Amino acid sequence: MQEKGSISIHTENIFPIIKKFLYSDNEIFLRELVSNAVDAVQKIKRLSSLGQYNGAIGEPLVEVSFDEAAKTITISDNGIGMTAEEIKKYINQIAFSGAEEFVEKFKDAKDANELIGKFGLGFYSAFMVSDKVEIQTLSYQEGAQPARWICDGSTEFEITEGDRTTRGTSIILHVNADSQEFLDKYKLQGILDKYCKFLPVPIKFGTKKEYDYDSVAEDAEDKKPKEKEVDNIINDTTPIWTKTPSELKDEDYLRFYRELYPMSEEPLFWIHLNVDHPFTLTGVLYFPKVRNDMEFQRNKIKLFSRQVFITDEVKEIVPDFLMLLHGVIDSPDIPLNVSRSFLQADGNVKKINSHISKKVADKLAELFRTDRKAYESKWADIGLFVKYGMISEDKFYDRAKDFALLSNTKEEYYTLAEYKDKIEPLQKDKDGKLVYLYTNDPARQDAFIQSADRKGYDVLLMNSPIDNHFIHTLERKLDQTTMKRVDADVVDKLIAKDEKIESVLTESETTSVREIFEKAISKPNMTVKVEALGSEELPVTVTMDEFMRRMKDMAAMGGGMSFYGSMPDSYNVSINSNHKLVSRILKADGTEQGRLAKQAFDLAMLSQGMLTGADLTEFVNRSVSMI
Repeated sequence: MQEKGSISIHTENIFPIIKKFLYSDNEIFLRELVSNAVDAVQKIKRLSSLGQYNGAIGEPLVEVSFDEAAKTITISDNGIGMTAEEIKKYINQIAFSGAEEFVEKFKDAKDANELIGKFGLGFYSAFMVSDKVEIQTLSYQEGAQPARWICDGSTEFEITEGDRTTRGTSIILHVNADSQEFLDKYKLQGILDKYCKFLPVPIKFGTKKEYDYDSVAEDAEDKKPKEKEVDNIINDTTPIWTKTPSELKDEDYLRFYRELYPMSEEPLFWIHLNVDHPFTLTGVLYFPKVRNDMEFQRNKIKLFSRQVFITDEVKEIVPDFLMLLHGVIDSPDIPLNVSRSFLQADGNVKKINSHISKKVADKLAELFRTDRKAYESKWADIGLFVKYGMISEDKFYDRAKDFALLSNTKEEYYTLAEYKDKIEPLQKDKDGKLVYLYTNDPARQDAFIQSADRKGYDVLLMNSPIDNHFIHTLERKLDQTTMKRVDADVVDKLIAKDEKIESVLTESETTSVREIFEKAISKPNMTVKVEALGSEELPVTVTMDEFMRRMKDMAAMGGGMSFYGSMPDSYNVSINSNHKLVSRILKADGTEQGRLAKQAFDLAMLSQGMLTGADLTEFVNRSVSMI
């Protein structure tokens, strides 16, 4: 048997495109060829179960080996094999899918969907790293002759009689000069670990040493176990997402998490996905302990297609706010381009995205209902996911509003509805608007928090990286509600009421106080106001307008408010006309007036952490002289 011919390519010069641009990363060749080998093994098992093949199957196996001296990499399987005619059909006609034909033929078989990959284009990834590719194969069909196919990367091929004596296929890659890095044990092991760690057929890559502890006799003087050489099987053929939750214990989920992310803390909890209609989706998603660092780029969700690793860039499949999660997703219904490297956004992807969002919401709602105390104890971690979801998805907001929590400075937790009921009696302004007070830095804003406490107001803790955005979402979603940081104004102005506090100063005295402080402060970005406040409130308070400060915070986070970020800071200086220090300043002589006014202003600045440099030194020296 001997034949020569040309590979059937319908587009001119397609080979260079396949070799250089079909795949985004040249290490993908190994994933594709091993996946094809797994397909071949699964096919023979399926044929046997359907009575289409009566021979012995043997133990399923795919073996990867390399010969550094010969500069070859070989991928062998004991699968279905091919005849010379099938080689011409499946290999020479690029983009013809052997798997598609096989699935169509056996579409009524129970597990036909287990078949993965396209045998055509996937095979040609071999030429990304090879000068020459050889196939040695023997079909399962009775009386089949072994066949050998060889091609040097041009459109020319040769088919001759092969020398394989057992059923299956071997792909031999003659590695080119630019790809010698792949003729390395650790390089190949790393690629296999990345892409093939959970394939459903055992993958052998050389051997490894193990110690036989059972061989050590109880009374032996030498307690050293015997060393033995065993096959290095690199994959777990039945990872936990292929099993049902009833088969698994918590330790199984935790062990798998440690295997995926060995440097991470244990997760808070997990969600086992198992959907078979209207799309197939399995997987396990873990809620990690992320706190406030939002360090989610290091550990990503891994996408598989029938246990073949595809990518960890899953933004089309997983809702954006759940990119913080860890774990695996496996679906044969996620469409991929020919390289299996990039997702295509179609109807199934959108449905899967929506389903994952719903499953996460259902799990969180269940945790909240069944053990609220435990849920509250995890809120520091969970809150980041929930708030992010409520900000980015209206549907998730609607689901989450019943289990999203607000926490206050007293470390109490409330749902949105509960918190509204709590503050409604006291925190409505004169226009009937409910005012939520919050702090993002309790230590720095303690004086303002204490002022709010004296009024009976409650102050929320909003100090996560996304709370600036969450505040906007709450204002948009909650009727007749506004959010104000507790240091955005003096307490009597934060929640404006109809009642009016009378000033102990006359109109002319009020003017004099303003002029004294304007002269003492002498800063163009400070606007001085004299206001009648409670006598227990501070004599001087420095605040930044809520709107302006919020816009600046958004600009600092890259929120598209760069115009506000470039504006100079401006502050309001509120002088409490009813404080006894202000009356004392009025009665002092000119020099003492300025000194006391500056001291009171600097104290206000100091309480906000805004007094620095020469101003702080001057304040310290002045304080010493006044003692």
